[in-house]
Amino acid sequence: MVKILFAALFCLALGSASAAPGDEAASQQAEQQLVASFTPQEGKVNLPGGIATLDLPASFRYLTPADSARLLEAWGNPPGTVSLGMIVPAGVNPMSAESWGVVITYDKDGHVKDDDADGIDYTKLLKEMQEALEESNAERKKQGYRAMTLIGWAEQPHYDKASHKLYWAKELQSEGEAHHGLNYNIRVLGREGVLVLNAVASLDQLDRIKTEMQQVTSFTNFTDGNRYADFNGSTDKVAEYGIAALVAGGMAAKLGFFGKLFALLLAFKKLILIGVAAVGSAVWKFFKREKAAPAPVSLEKAFEPEPEPASDKVDLSK
Repeated sequence: MVKILFAALFCLALGSASAAPGDEAASQQAEQQLVASFTPQEGKVNLPGGIATLDLPASFRYLTPADSARLLEAWGNPPGTVSLGMIVPAGVNPMSAESWGVVITYDKDGHVKDDDADGIDYTKLLKEMQEALEESNAERKKQGYRAMTLIGWAEQPHYDKASHKLYWAKELQSEGEAHHGLNYNIRVLGREGVLVLNAVASLDQLDRIKTEMQQVTSFTNFTDGNRYADFNGSTDKVAEYGIAALVAGGMAAKLGFFGKLFALLLAFKKLILIGVAAVGSAVWKFFKREKAAPAPVSLEKAFEPEPEPASDKVDLSK
């Protein structure tokens, strides 16, 4: 069903009302070849750079950064995304409607102090995020993109001070779409930065994702020397933001307005605003130019759309 809708939207973007006979069969064959080319890993996995490890149970697999980039592109994201890989459920075809994944990235912006964790008013923060997204919609429409609405918390943010892990979920909707999108987020605070895990799925998968992400939280940890407790106040950099900023999206400010705009494009699994294909190439080139100057942008930024006060999804957008 997903691929049928994908094909329909793609045809719409090209101004075509129908697809040529045999397109669906060709699409199925291409999907099978793509999935067969993946080299999923299981058990204990060391993430690139040795910054963290995954101790995967039998129900999960790890995809390398290269495989993850190809899967994300197959789901409808622009090519060239950068990540530390993805966690996907075992036994589920990654190109099926039931599929979902957790994109892993790392933001080495400094040690994030959690002093503000107990005093955050998440109702107020949500309202500020909704207003910021609403304000950006006029410019989004000018650029040829659909307006987006932050419906609310699918799960209110929660910070575990003992494990230094933060998680929350947002419900999003694109203008003209009946379905809602889900971004379920985990942040693992470390000595010099934050490990970012963003689950991308449909809202009707929320109950399952909530259960599964608890497992993901438990089996994802920094390596010795990189843990939160390893912070050295005399030598290590302290981040310029706190817990509230991680939820609201403050790191997106690094790329300015257009970085935030791009982040909004990646809110939905597979069906990410296919209707803007006519202008997508030019916009993508612009973003690549913008990202080239400073340091590489992480994929995590692309899944988290909000502007400061505070960054989320995403490698491409923060």
